[in-house]
Order: sequence, then C-alpha cells, then structure tokens
Amino acid sequence: MKVAFHTLGCKVNQYDTEAVINEFKSRGYTIVDFDEVADIYVINTCTVTNVGDRKSRQMIRRAHRQNPQAKVVVMGCYSQTSPEEAIEIEGVNLVLGTRDRQGIVDLVESLNIDEKKSLVKDIFELDEFEEIPVVQFEGRTRATIKVQDGCNQFCSYCKVPYARGKSRSRLVDNVLSQVKEISDQGYREIVLTGVHLGLYGRDLNPPVTLENLVKLISEVPGIKRVRISSIDPNEIEDSFLEMMAANPKICPHLHIPLQSGSDTILSLMRRRYSTDDFEHIVEKARQMVPGIGITTDVIVGFPGEDEKEFAKTLAFAEKMKLSRVHVFQYSPRSGTPAATMPNQVPKNEKEQRSKALIDLATRLGKEFHSSFVNEVLEVLVEENEGVIGVGLTGNYIRTKIKFPNEGDWVGKLIKVRVLSANEDGIEGEFLA
Repeated sequence: MKVAFHTLGCKVNQYDTEAVINEFKSRGYTIVDFDEVADIYVINTCTVTNVGDRKSRQMIRRAHRQNPQAKVVVMGCYSQTSPEEAIEIEGVNLVLGTRDRQGIVDLVESLNIDEKKSLVKDIFELDEFEEIPVVQFEGRTRATIKVQDGCNQFCSYCKVPYARGKSRSRLVDNVLSQVKEISDQGYREIVLTGVHLGLYGRDLNPPVTLENLVKLISEVPGIKRVRISSIDPNEIEDSFLEMMAANPKICPHLHIPLQSGSDTILSLMRRRYSTDDFEHIVEKARQMVPGIGITTDVIVGFPGEDEKEFAKTLAFAEKMKLSRVHVFQYSPRSGTPAATMPNQVPKNEKEQRSKALIDLATRLGKEFHSSFVNEVLEVLVEENEGVIGVGLTGNYIRTKIKFPNEGDWVGKLIKVRVLSANEDGIEGEFLA
C-alpha cells in the first residue's frame, strides 16, 4: 500500500507530518511522492492565512483527482478550526485536527472508501503534550524536534491558539530520549521548535525552562549543535545569552519575531513587547554573542498601518541590521479581533509594502553575509557532490564550499574561509 503526504505551513506541521509518516512506515506502508498515484493521501493543513486555507483545500481536491479510489485524510490547523468545511470537500474520508493522531493508521484502515468521518475534538480540552516521536527525518544532518505545542497569547490577528489550544510542554526525559535516538542515527544538529517555544516548561511540574532543556540536549553525545527556531524578545533572558556565548554547541542565531516596527501597530496586534524591548535584546545579544545572526518575521498591511507607520517598520528593520526577514502580508482571519478592525489596508498597498521590505531585507542579508568575508566560520555540511558542498553556519548562513577532494563530507563540522558573499549566502574554501 502506498501513502503520500503534503504539508502546508510551519516547522511544527512538518514535524507532525514526519511523526505520522513514521506511523505508516512502521506498519509496512510505502511512502511515495504526492504527485504519484497512491492508495492514501494525507494532507497536513495550515490556517495561519487565507492563503493557507485555500492551498489546503486545493491540495485536498488534487489528491482526489489523482486517484478517486484513494482514501483522503485531512489533519492539521485548517481542519481543526473548520472541520465541517473540510469533511464536505469531495473525496475526503477522514478529518482529524491537531490532536489524537497516534492511532491514525488503524483509523484509516477501518474506513471504507465511501465513508466520511470527522473526529475533531475541542483542542482546549487537551492538557498534555501529544507524544508522537520521530526518529527519521529528511536529510542526514539536521533534525527538528517539537517540544511545545499551543499558545496562550491570542494576538489580535492570529487563529493559531484556536487551532493548537493552550500551551503544553513535552517532558524533558522524553525529549532527551528522542535526541539520543536521533544522535545514534547520525544527526548532528537539533532544531527545537514549538508553536510558542518561549513558553516551554512553564506548565510542567516542577517547571523547567527552555534554557535548562537546551543545556541538557547539548550534553548528549554526538550532538554538535542545538538551534532555537523562534522565541519572542520578551522571553530571552540574560542567562540564556550567557549560555549561548559560553557553549559552542548552542548556535549563535536567534529568530525573534518583530511583526511591526511601529509601537502603535504592535499594540493593535496585542504583541507583548515594544520596539524598545526588541532593540534592547538585539543589542544585548550582539554584545554578548559576537557574529550572532538575528532573523525575524514582519507582517505588512495590518489594519491601521498607514504609510507613516509602515515607514517606521522600514526604518526600524534598517536600524536593527537584521540578517533575514520573512515578510507576510496581513490576512484577515474570521473570528479574530483584527478582522473587524477599521482602516483595513487595500491589497495593492500590502503588495507594495511587501516588495519594499523584501528589497530592504535582501540588501541587509547581503551586508550581513559580506561582513564575514575573509573570516573563518564553522559549517555543518548538509550535502555534497564531488568537490562542491552546501552547509549551514551556526549563525544561519547558507554556505557553498569547495573541498580539496571528492568524498562524503555530509554531517561533518568543518572550518571554512569565506571568500565571497551575496544575498543568498557565502562561498568559501575548506580549511579543516
């Protein structure tokens, strides 16, 4: 039996898909590309924007067109928040949300091709982290581990808390057990992810911190790097930066969501920090961890964002010298306060602002990369063919490497002298 997967959205969704793939593999199923004819299609959906909803529906319909006799399973955030809509799409047999996925193979096998079943339950009833561990990942060097789910923040534009429920943390022992298994398989970098990672451990008894967890993971034999996927500026403690500065295994890279460079817009968004808070933590991070990469997310076209407020975002991004900016156009989500706010921004203005910020981000990225020309950086090799390889620095710069000879360099942490840079990354020569 063949099963195909398609994942929309974030690293958390990607992890959840990998977990379900592992479930099917353990039962003898063959995993095939989504473009192929399969017996079962699993679509892990996204609802963070209207585009996420639309693409989710498109992929569901595409699966049914590819093989009308296949069973189609829908899971994830869109199906959690819109189960009635998802189950009505032609060809859908099973709808799950963002919980109760451990028995997915049995559920699929019990369904007839003409059956429709929605098993979505209230996500806010869930108090504990759902354990569906993954020990195999795409690629051979980096493994993403989900250690937290849910969000308590309820930003005015966001449906994620309704899709993921309240914050729930994974037990430390379970995380470390998985890290050891992953290390034994040869993975060298652990990327920690969660819906609101900075909340990790606060709901555990006794409480622990993300800092505690990162330190313990870095001590697992074989692990060469630990990377944090995303953390809010008001959740970064001085002690965390001190640990990052002192421990070479902690990647000198922080993804700190900004969302807007205007305090007025941040307040409307219900973000719990100001631009001063963001600037303070970035300056402190650069002071304590030289060469650190600071990446971010920004939403353009939020209700009430006029040209003056957007200009503040451009100026602030320039001032912060961010190494990478993920730009999103605001998308109204039904049921959120922002959807009914006055002064909604027209689509064409969002597109213009998005282009302006992307152009700035491209220039800032090139400037950051260029600052390392003639420097020596450590790179974890992710792939190589012949004498050319590709890898990632600790501070999150994509690196093209020229090796002295052919061989399998994948998984090795090497020193590279940077020869040139562009907006996409750097190129360098192997040193040792």
